[in-house]
Amino acid sequence: KVRKHFYFSGRVQGVGFRYQATRLARGLGLTGWVMTYRVELEAQGDEALIWDLVTALHKQPYIQIEDMETEERPLKEERGFQMAN
Repeated sequence: KVRKHFYFSGRVQGVGFRYQATRLARGLGLTGWVMTYRVELEAQGDEALIWDLVTALHKQPYIQIEDMETEERPLKEERGFQMAN
């Protein structure tokens, strides 16, 4: 189990990024959060499933990810995947 933090840039504001990320992450059984001030996402779970989430976000019709930074974070006790403000 790992936890990864992502910063996304590109056409990721006002295109349903948070909604799609939440829907996809929950479907994969990941925990974490997504917010759009500076589009950030933190996901915890099986590393392959986290990368499945990132791949699925790249394939969304209105989302254009141009750049992405990622870093490892310590694991947290949490339940579910949330949209943060």
